[in-house]
Amino acid sequence: MNDLSTPKEKLTIKDFTSDQEVRWCPGCGDYAILKCMQRTLPEMGVTRENTVFVSGIGCSSRFPYYMNTYGFHTIHGRAPAVATGLKLANPDLDVWVITGDGDGLSIGGNHLLHALRRDVNLNILLFNNKIYGLTKGQYSPTSDVGTRSPSTPQGSVDPALNPISFAIGSGAHFVARTVDTAQKHMPGVFTRAHEFRGASFVEILQNCIVYNDSAWSDITDKKAAPDRQLLLEHGEKMIFGAEGNKGIRFNLDTFSLEVVVIGENGITEDDILTHDETNRRMAQMLGELGANPGEPVAMGILYAKQADHCYTDAVLGQVEAVKGKSTLKDLMYAGQTWEVK
Repeated sequence: MNDLSTPKEKLTIKDFTSDQEVRWCPGCGDYAILKCMQRTLPEMGVTRENTVFVSGIGCSSRFPYYMNTYGFHTIHGRAPAVATGLKLANPDLDVWVITGDGDGLSIGGNHLLHALRRDVNLNILLFNNKIYGLTKGQYSPTSDVGTRSPSTPQGSVDPALNPISFAIGSGAHFVARTVDTAQKHMPGVFTRAHEFRGASFVEILQNCIVYNDSAWSDITDKKAAPDRQLLLEHGEKMIFGAEGNKGIRFNLDTFSLEVVVIGENGITEDDILTHDETNRRMAQMLGELGANPGEPVAMGILYAKQADHCYTDAVLGQVEAVKGKSTLKDLMYAGQTWEVK
């Protein structure tokens, strides 16, 4: 008989690492994300038998093979649908959805949208390298205009889709962004996503070294990062920059966010916005930062506000409400019936 008074041995990164050979291109950003997840799960105190990773199709979708947990490698774009069914069948499971910018925002866009608007209790990680990596470099929904690829040899003419804007517009209640090189930043984002009751959406800026190398170098380069990354903290001023003297101010004339320098033109810290992660409209504007020259890209928890109810809880509540109230015969004869003589 097990001694229930004996505390369970704390798991480590090795416990969450499978025996499968990791097969991504050398230098791929997926390695860093994988290691971060394997390192962070033990700190969350989760168990392997209650953890499931569900993926679609793409380089990122190999993720479940490398985690020593349960996992499902499903079909293109349908991971959110499979994960929803899994969560409803066993609500005690911690379900993570691993997808990419192509898998999640192209063929899977409709499934992702509904998982977010329903607020299904899932943790959704979208790896965004702005290209289709597995199928040899076609442009994706997040590719920049002008991207040359096998499918757009003259350059893509499609405007890029912003995953953060998509998630907030879909009704997501938890939206965050991090980057594959931020090994100190990612764990905190993963932990917050896991703690949230409902659908949590995390965009991870990720580098494809073969087909779209340096897609995020203007943000991740060590020299550029301080001026290009706005690290958000709830209740803290939106200050950034190598000298720590840049900030985000709300411009009443243009009704938009703008970058200002503290100490210039009478600007003080009092003019700098304080981050409120419960403000959806502000999160929408923060998600769009970085599109114009001189603007930083917002990183961290952009929006987090618990919904009045969670889809998973609501559906399971309906199931419980009708349990035992009718026999099979009652159900069979509950509607219009007729006799054949």
